[in-house]
Order: sequence, then structure tokens, then C-alpha cells
Amino acid sequence: MALDLDTDGIHQFLTDGVRDKVYPGAVWAVGDSHGITAAGATGVLDPERPGELMQHDTVFDVASLTKILAVWSTIGCLVEDGILHLDQQLGDFWPEVAGHALAQVTARHLLTHTAGVPLRANLKNLYGTDPQSIRDGVLREATHRPPGQAVEYTDRAALILGYLAEHLSGQSLDTLATSRVWQPLGMTQTHFGPLPTDVARRCAPTELDDTTATHLKGTAHDFSARLLGGVCGIAGAFSVADDLAAFLRYLLTTDTSAEAPGFGPAWIKESLQVHTGHLTPPRGLFWHPAPGTTPATDDIWVHYGFTGTGIWISPAKNRWAALLTNKLYYTRDREPLTHTRNTFRTLAFT
Repeated sequence: MALDLDTDGIHQFLTDGVRDKVYPGAVWAVGDSHGITAAGATGVLDPERPGELMQHDTVFDVASLTKILAVWSTIGCLVEDGILHLDQQLGDFWPEVAGHALAQVTARHLLTHTAGVPLRANLKNLYGTDPQSIRDGVLREATHRPPGQAVEYTDRAALILGYLAEHLSGQSLDTLATSRVWQPLGMTQTHFGPLPTDVARRCAPTELDDTTATHLKGTAHDFSARLLGGVCGIAGAFSVADDLAAFLRYLLTTDTSAEAPGFGPAWIKESLQVHTGHLTPPRGLFWHPAPGTTPATDDIWVHYGFTGTGIWISPAKNRWAALLTNKLYYTRDREPLTHTRNTFRTLAFT
């Protein structure tokens, strides 16, 4: 059944954002459990080359969507494999954290941002540039409050869960995500960077790199991801609208075939509900209720990426939506995109 969707209204609204320099361009898609129902693109790839328009297959640095596409999904695989139990303290089975503050933390704490781990911090300043030193420092760092006391969003939760997935699987995060999630879903254009030159040409540029005086294309905007060679739980993945559509469509299906990824309906249902009790803001497992909505009545869950990306999912409405922009080309300020995201979500789910 076709969605009752004001596609002209969505296109005009996002085109107005290009005019107002909220972002150079945008690609969007809305669909259901069968796939894409409506999609479009507007604006330019790079304002310095106005002849190059945004296309449906434009590649985007999806930033924190990496947390969903690579970390949440592979953790779900390990849970459904019976390898990981969400409420078991990490120190009981992870030697790297035994004897340190993280030993008392559980995977559920990390997935709900209630672990009490340090908030945003410059990894280089704290631990240097050696990847192993960074890993050791992150896993041994003291928490700043006991787990379960407060909801505090921090990139470290995803970084730690990425390390945990690598420990339990014996594989690097990029290999694990590719083999267990992206390949089974046919997400052939989703990869960690840095991207090959031919793919980077189709990539929407993000912020200006002071070292080269050019905008980043095909290299992660996130400094932590770059410091760690492009692969980490925080950020670093690149994707396209069709791949996000394949991922989100799957979240609305009950497909348990051999071709499906290693997580299924049980993990999805568990994740898309509030796990933080009386604490605010409410959180699912790495997903959170869309701003201005109530989980029990609206059932719209969201995750954002700092570069200007966003994905929404509603099992009750059998609908998903994806918005890809390169707003970071213009500014790191979050506010210019907040209105765009909220209005796009309203148009996509009304």
C-alpha cells in the first residue's frame, strides 16, 4: 500500500533549506517493510562546483549513524548468538576491564547511556596517538558517576561497545559489521573510510580540513575515527540512501531467513522501547524517542549523525525515513538543522 505522503511538500521544504544555506544539498527517502515508497534529492554536492547536483546515490559520511549501522547491529548479533548478556557486568568476562571502573558496567548501561563513563573528551590529549594506548586508556578510565544514575549521551559508550564486539567476535568492527550485517542486507555501498578515490568522488564534502584547506571527502569528519584509522564505534562509516533503506526496511520485517543479518525481531523489539525507567531523557537501546513524541503513543524512534544525517523508524506505523545532508560543510552549530529534522519527520510520518 502506498504511503499517504506529501512528496512535493518534502521536496520544497528541503529545497528551502538549500536556499537558506542550512546544507548544500540533501537526499531523502521514506518507506515501509517493502522498501522505498518515496525519495528525492535537492541541492548541490559542493557549493564550489554548483554544476554537480546531489544524486540519490551520493555517498555520505553518516557520522554517528555508525553507532546503529555497525555497533548496535553487531551487538544485537552477539546477544542473539548467546555470546553477550546485556546485564552481566563487563568485568565478569572481559579481562581488559577487570579491576577497572568499567568492570561494574553492563552492556545495557552503555546502550542506554547510563554507564557513567566520561563525557566528550579529546582522545589524543588524553592517551596519545597509538591505537592500542587509546584502547587501553578508554577501557581503564575511571567513571565519573556510578552506573544507572543518569542518562548522559557520550561517544565513549559506542567506542567501548565497538571494542567489546571486537573482543567477543575476534574480528575488527569493520569486518564484523560487513559480514554479519551489511553483506546479508545487500548494503554494498556501506563501508568505513577512508574511501577509495573513485568512491570519494561521489561523496558529499563535510567540514574544512585546516591541514589541507579543502573540505573532507571520503575521510571521516570525526577526529577520533581518523585517529583510529577510520574504524571505530563512534563514527567513520559512509553510506547511501539505498543501503539505509535496506537496513531500515529490515527493521520492520520478521525475516529470519539464512540471508538475514545476525540479529532479528527479538533484538529490534527489545531495542525500540524505553529502558531508562524514571530517568530522563528516555532511551531505548541506542535509539531514542523522536523529540516531541511519546513512545507509547507515537512510537517514532530516531538516531542522528553530526554531519547532518538522521534515521527514523516506527514499527506501529510500519514506516521509516532517512535524511542525508552535509550541513557540516557550513557549520558545526546543531541548531540550523534541528528545525529541518523535526519538520521532515513530521512530514514523513503524518
